[in-house]
Amino acid sequence: MDTITATAIDPSARIDPSATIEAGVSIGPWSVIGADVHVGAGTKIGPHVIINGPTRIGRDNEIFQFNSLGDAPQDKKYAGERTRLEIGDRNVIREYCSLNRGTVQGGGVTRIGSDNWIMAYVHVAHDCDVGNDIIMANGATLAGHVTVDDHVILGAFTVVHQFCAIGAHVISAMGTVVFKDVPPYVTVAGNSAVPHGINTEGLKRRDFSPEAIRGLRRAYKTIYKKGLTIQAAIAALREQSELAPELVPLVEFLLRSKRGIVR
Repeated sequence: MDTITATAIDPSARIDPSATIEAGVSIGPWSVIGADVHVGAGTKIGPHVIINGPTRIGRDNEIFQFNSLGDAPQDKKYAGERTRLEIGDRNVIREYCSLNRGTVQGGGVTRIGSDNWIMAYVHVAHDCDVGNDIIMANGATLAGHVTVDDHVILGAFTVVHQFCAIGAHVISAMGTVVFKDVPPYVTVAGNSAVPHGINTEGLKRRDFSPEAIRGLRRAYKTIYKKGLTIQAAIAALREQSELAPELVPLVEFLLRSKRGIVR
């Protein structure tokens, strides 16, 4: 363990000798840092937090009390293999969250990016890949192998089925249940989730121009309002993207979608 000031770690905390704790880390009372855990500089860990390894946590994260990070995946196939959890920088992880390690079958790693706001009672299951600048409101849950791209907002108690993909700039309403992929920029709600236009307010906050937003509305109508097959919609979107580069990620998402998209 790296040398840090004695006041940074509460005397009641338990730190495995193989853990790496960088300068400026604080660890609260009764927290447990297990073997093969790396905690980056400036990260704050509250009381009663359990972090098992292999887990790597970046810089300047704020991890509140009663979290369970890096424990074994909730997968019956898991047989004790060496898998890991990776967390980026500047994340806020509120109370009672559980972020599990990956499985061999899913690539061996669960990843959380940077600058995310992860609210209380969130669960991120094995082999998920969560991007950057994401908000997961209270009780949001990702089953295994879910991909969430950047700038997504998942409303409270949103549930995402395993192997689904959520595109960039998506927003979901409270209590949404997602069984299929959600294309970038789309607003979804309901059980099962259905589309409700594009995430206009979110795009304005992220400085999308009025012209770009008009192009995305046109793209939404192409996918959802014209009765086209996905293949025909992709062809039309490719033509539109020649004058609207923000459509390129949308086309790429539709091309790689494996579960089909919400309708």
